[in-house]
Amino acid sequence: MGLDALAAACCVLPVLLALLAVRFAYVLWRSGQPSSRSPTAGLRCLIVLGSGGHTAEMMNIVTALQKDRFTPRYYVAALTDNMSLQKAQVYEQSLIQSGEKIIKNAHFMQIYRSREVGQSYITSIATTLLATLHAMWLVIRIRPQVIFCNGPGTCFPLCVCAFVLKVLGLGWSSIFYIESIARVKKLSLSGLLLYKLRIADQFYVQWPQLQQKYPRAYYAGRLM
Repeated sequence: MGLDALAAACCVLPVLLALLAVRFAYVLWRSGQPSSRSPTAGLRCLIVLGSGGHTAEMMNIVTALQKDRFTPRYYVAALTDNMSLQKAQVYEQSLIQSGEKIIKNAHFMQIYRSREVGQSYITSIATTLLATLHAMWLVIRIRPQVIFCNGPGTCFPLCVCAFVLKVLGLGWSSIFYIESIARVKKLSLSGLLLYKLRIADQFYVQWPQLQQKYPRAYYAGRLM
């Protein structure tokens, strides 16, 4: 009986791997393709914030979004970054229509950081694993249909988890990555990984020389 089960497993495993490879290829092909369906309801939107200029740039992008289309909005920042979420809360509180605060459609969350500044690479292995598990839990809980990010390290595990769910057929998130304006000659580490691994559906840069160096990127002009 044990040999029969082992033989069956040996037959099923290649089939499962083949199906997974086909699904992976399909996800890569479909990523970046324009959607043929117009959503009748709001799109669950995950917005990744980062300390410093990352949040300022991302909030500049958020102000240009159609609020009735990209709703509800989930803002995510690192656990040690309180200023970014405060800026998002102030912005959402400023959106008042007909005396009703749109902040009801906004949610604010924090995620473990993969690696703190100055942290050793050895200890960062455990923190990266913890951050990845936390990111997977958040993505499964939110099931975002759209993800906006622009370079902070916290965006990488979130985007990877969303991509894994796409491959497994458990959800579909369109990932929009906008490289920081501070990146003039080369991509950030997060941007480089998302570009090389083809995780981002749409990849934007703010300098023409970057678009020439990375041809799959789109030149969006200056967003600041």
